[in-house]
Amino acid sequence: MAKTLQDLMPANARKKLGSATKLNVLSSHDVFRALKDDRVIIMACNTRIKHVIPGIMRAAEDLDAIVCFELAKSEGDLKGGYTGMDPNKYAETVFGYAEAIKFTKPFFIHGDHVTTKSPDPAVVGNSRDLIIAELAAGYTSIAIDASFNETPDNIKISSELGRMVLDAGCGLEAEVGEIKSTKEGGEITTVEEAVEFIEGMEKAGVHADLLATNNGSKHGNYKPGEEVHIELKRTGDIYNAIKKWGVCIAQHGITGTPLDQVGQFADYGIRKGNVGTNWQNIAHDCIPADLMSKMREWAKKENKDIKFATKQFLSDINSMSKDCVKRTEETSYKSAAEFITAFRARGTASLVAKRLLQ
Repeated sequence: MAKTLQDLMPANARKKLGSATKLNVLSSHDVFRALKDDRVIIMACNTRIKHVIPGIMRAAEDLDAIVCFELAKSEGDLKGGYTGMDPNKYAETVFGYAEAIKFTKPFFIHGDHVTTKSPDPAVVGNSRDLIIAELAAGYTSIAIDASFNETPDNIKISSELGRMVLDAGCGLEAEVGEIKSTKEGGEITTVEEAVEFIEGMEKAGVHADLLATNNGSKHGNYKPGEEVHIELKRTGDIYNAIKKWGVCIAQHGITGTPLDQVGQFADYGIRKGNVGTNWQNIAHDCIPADLMSKMREWAKKENKDIKFATKQFLSDINSMSKDCVKRTEETSYKSAAEFITAFRARGTASLVAKRLLQ
């Protein structure tokens, strides 16, 4: 029986941090195992620009909340994605901030969207290499996204790669239905598709703690006049069909959803809520005007989304003035506190500790 949360730290994180660490890094499997029946949502933050991280941590500390930090494959792959942070750099950044502010609450780092678009051995191998690097860096949660494939191939890919995650004592998220709005061509995931997938995973001996589905959400900012349309009833139906396997729902694309609405997501089996572009928006608002202007000019010239400018101007972003960095932290703190409260996540740190250590 574990006496402290540190006793539950997965071996890969322990190896990365060393035996003297005071951080409470958990496997997401333990987190969601403890909270699966509670109507709460753990906030998962895609922190593409590092200056937002300490503000989020401070909010989690003050509100006694578990929080997750994550980057998707596109954001932070072996070459640094479009953020300029590979898994090792990202983990060291998160752990470094946690140690600097003396963060005491449980948290985990998650490899979001390890996209694997085909069963081709080279494609699967690329994802395998990324997972190996993420685990070595101290990530304790991974999301395998093979939703681009037909269900049989999705099961095959997700179970093969997912087994690596489980063997490391870490938590697993999987996906059925590519995350994009219906206006962008996305199709809402059916109950039958979700059940077929989870049944297939269980038969393969690989348990997913979370399932991401397409319920109408989208990644990124909503355009002016574009309505937020999330099929919560379908989400709830899927949850009710798969909860017998101990699987909950991961909600992607929350930025832009009114805060007075997101709390009710927990009533439909959603236990992890990804918030990404929100933090980028905050960082951009705090970046000096002349630098932000250069980033926009680059994005326009290259005909790319502004997020791709992050890596191109990383040195300038990381060397912003103390005033800009402080403003970013304070704004992030306020936003994180609002999300944690809306997600009903206040007190989840103590609740999970109590349940895991009882």
